[in-house]
Amino acid sequence: MADENIYGQNLTLDEIVFENRNKEYGAYDIRHQYPRLLTKSFIIGTGLFLVTALSPFIYMTIKNMNAEAPKEVNSELMEIIEEDPIIEQPKEEEPPPPPPPVEEEKIEIIQNVVPEPVKAPKVETPPPPISEQLKTTTGLENQKGVVAPAYTPPPPPPSTGTKASTAEVKPQVSDTQIYNEVEQNAEFPGGINAFRNKFQNSFDGSAMNGDEGAVKSEITFVVERDGSITDIKANGKNSDFNAEAVRTIKSIKNKWTPGKINGQSVRLRFRFPVSMNFEG
Repeated sequence: MADENIYGQNLTLDEIVFENRNKEYGAYDIRHQYPRLLTKSFIIGTGLFLVTALSPFIYMTIKNMNAEAPKEVNSELMEIIEEDPIIEQPKEEEPPPPPPPVEEEKIEIIQNVVPEPVKAPKVETPPPPISEQLKTTTGLENQKGVVAPAYTPPPPPPSTGTKASTAEVKPQVSDTQIYNEVEQNAEFPGGINAFRNKFQNSFDGSAMNGDEGAVKSEITFVVERDGSITDIKANGKNSDFNAEAVRTIKSIKNKWTPGKINGQSVRLRFRFPVSMNFEG
């Protein structure tokens, strides 16, 4: 009969286990409230997970709603006409004064007067001995000057040997010096217009605000002996434009034909002026 009463009352497992026991003990209370606590914990955990997972999406949605509309920038590369450099004509220098006249050296002459035959002639100036006459030139009067022998030996015969030719020595060029002018200028594959087109296509106009108007800058870089470029600098008033211009030049990977002096490749500093118009 006791078993029939138990099953007839539809008791739970906890009531069956703790029948005739102290239900005030904590174990019964915990097991009795466990389903409700499990359901409550599941609901709270699910809510926290959904909040954590959806927070980035909600943040991006709010940020996109408050973001400003993008500005369209019209960038157009203006072609610069390079003017020929003005070559100053050299000033005419005054001719140097003429050198003072050179006085010709007088040749020493020994007086050689043949006296006329007279009766008992008196020779006032006896003729010099032959040995003295051979030392210089003879004449009618004595004259002091440079001693010039009366006999001049003939000049030596011309040499029949081959004259050694001196080969032209070309000046040496430096491997480390950076030249500003060369005999053969550095060239980009396809010419300077191809380089301008690559610069225009690679320039990111979004780096500018769009209301700068006409912006100018001169870009300088060194074309190395192997055709690569280094030491890129932009000298302009707009710092944003200068930074983007340097980045654009670095992004062009094509190698140049280096400049040459005497047929030897050298390091050349190349100047590339640019001007772009930005209108909002």
